[in-house]
Amino acid sequence: MKNISTLCECSRLIWRNGVKVRYSYLGQQFQNCDDLWDELKHFVSTGDFTLGEPLDRFEQSFADLIGSDFAIGVNSGTDAIKLSLKALGIGYGDEVITAANTFVATVGAIAELGAKPVFVDCDDTFCMDTNQIEKLITEKTRALVPVHFTGYMTNMRQLVPIAEKYDLPIVEDACQAILGSIDNRNAGTWGATGAFSLHPLKNLNVWADGGIIVTSNGEIADKLRLLRNHGLSDRDTVSILGCNSRLDTIQAVVGNWLIPQTEEIARRRIVNAAYYDKHFSELPQIRIPPRPVGFRIVYHLYIVFAEQRDCLLDYCINNGIEAKVHYPIPIYRQPALRDLGHNRGDFPVSDTHASSIITFPCDQHLSLEEMDCVIKTVKDFYLN
Repeated sequence: MKNISTLCECSRLIWRNGVKVRYSYLGQQFQNCDDLWDELKHFVSTGDFTLGEPLDRFEQSFADLIGSDFAIGVNSGTDAIKLSLKALGIGYGDEVITAANTFVATVGAIAELGAKPVFVDCDDTFCMDTNQIEKLITEKTRALVPVHFTGYMTNMRQLVPIAEKYDLPIVEDACQAILGSIDNRNAGTWGATGAFSLHPLKNLNVWADGGIIVTSNGEIADKLRLLRNHGLSDRDTVSILGCNSRLDTIQAVVGNWLIPQTEEIARRRIVNAAYYDKHFSELPQIRIPPRPVGFRIVYHLYIVFAEQRDCLLDYCINNGIEAKVHYPIPIYRQPALRDLGHNRGDFPVSDTHASSIITFPCDQHLSLEEMDCVIKTVKDFYLN
């Protein structure tokens, strides 16, 4: 195998394999949607733009899909987490335990309420290590926010008993894990609430930011409906102080069009990931993450561990493969969180991941030719 300097030099070559494997699939997902355009034209003529009938229908369909009693549409996955915590009474000075390697939205939602994020390291499933939770619980701990990262689920078999022991509510950040499950129980149904994102690059997506909260607690559902709509119980009565976080009804029209495809989207991603696993496992320089028994991983992101990751990333990009890193700097080390006083090495698994993981396209629209191109490019990097 080439040494690292030679590998990096090779990565500067302009790609010439004839195939460009893009990361975003949105141009394909909505390429043939004349029926959706017809529905949108009809919707515009109704003027039913705010908390309209298509939103009611989408919420019911989403609740049925996930297996919860209620679903409440909000304007983003971030607000789905934030309003869930607010509905549970989380506020200034409270501590909320969450993952040290999550996207900023999780932490931003906690901080926006005046609460303090308390980080726990991850394991090789990219989710929080539940064996480390109990030692972090203090008299100020008020909630747990497990992050079902990349399409894996946090080990809820272990987390739920801990939450029950300390009487702590769980808000599941399931933004990347729609239809992920453990023992056939879906992400979002294990905690007091489950927060989902409908961002354009999520497995179920709309045409802008959007989010949705699921719960089987009627009191929480009622409070969430108030919180997302200024606290208005009717046009003239402000029952509590809320905010403006409604899912736009026009986005619900898009959601209603796509939601029947959600199970097939998950299935295709699982099939694609298995194909990658089979071929990448032939390379000693690539390590496949664990695939726990009883877990349904839905691969919002397909991530593996790679030797010489940075050079491999450059090589892929320069050979037409839009690979990525999620994320090169863990959230706990970001400048915005400097006041928490953490230093590099406080969460060693998150740090190791940041320097060794790589993400490849794995979406439902990938062709076999494109996946073979990804596999060949990675093999060429290591073997030629």
